Amino acid sequence: MEESTISVASLPLGDRTIPNTQLMKADLLPDPESRLDSMEMKEKPLMDPTIPFRDLTDTASKKESIARLINKLDVETNIRYQRTVEDTYCNVYSYDYCYFSKVYLPTVWWTDESLKKIAQGQEVEAIFEQTVDRIYSSAIHDWLPQWGPAFGWEEIATVDDLQNKVNANGGIGIICAKRKEKGLSGHIVPVVPETDVNKAYRENGIVVYPLQSQAGKLNYNYFSEVRKDWWNDELYSSYVLYYHE
Repeated sequence: MEESTISVASLPLGDRTIPNTQLMKADLLPDPESRLDSMEMKEKPLMDPTIPFRDLTDTASKKESIARLINKLDVETNIRYQRTVEDTYCNVYSYDYCYFSKVYLPTVWWTDESLKKIAQGQEVEAIFEQTVDRIYSSAIHDWLPQWGPAFGWEEIATVDDLQNKVNANGGIGIICAKRKEKGLSGHIVPVVPETDVNKAYRENGIVVYPLQSQAGKLNYNYFSEVRKDWWNDELYSSYVLYYHE
């Protein structure tokens, strides 16, 4: 979401001392009411057997299955991702994209109290608005360097490097920007493999605007040049680039 009131998950993310072996995903269970044709249950994974998961067999199968996934999620038209008067849903789309790519990116995260219990070795069940709460893109910007490496995320230096890794390996790229104004969410966008038709924008062979897919004020299955380097907009205080194999 690009605009939202602050939630528990937007507050400081808790104790950094939890061992990676103890840290647990905060996923809720898929729900039949979480659907592409519905605005409900956005905090839960989609329960739809027709949505393809990323095929991890090899690089070609990864890229081909990602293209099928983008086509199926169809962020431009499906009701789940359409903006409302109150909100946009960049985080929901990014979560769904990562979920079906078999990569963990939170759409809910542990409350501070839950993180303390996990740090003490306790098992905590993910219960919405009790032990976990929504996490928006400005908080995901902070989550990625703090917790992301425990779930396989690595920081990347440039958008050129990020696009090249996504292309070469069929991996998952993320650009996430933090909003300057406290209490408002920033923006998060997957960087996706180039196709025969859809390309990143390059200058002198260097990627300037990677190929992306987003929900936001405007939704695009694929885009590059149309939004320029949106992550450098004065609305944002900083941005991070991350990659997951």
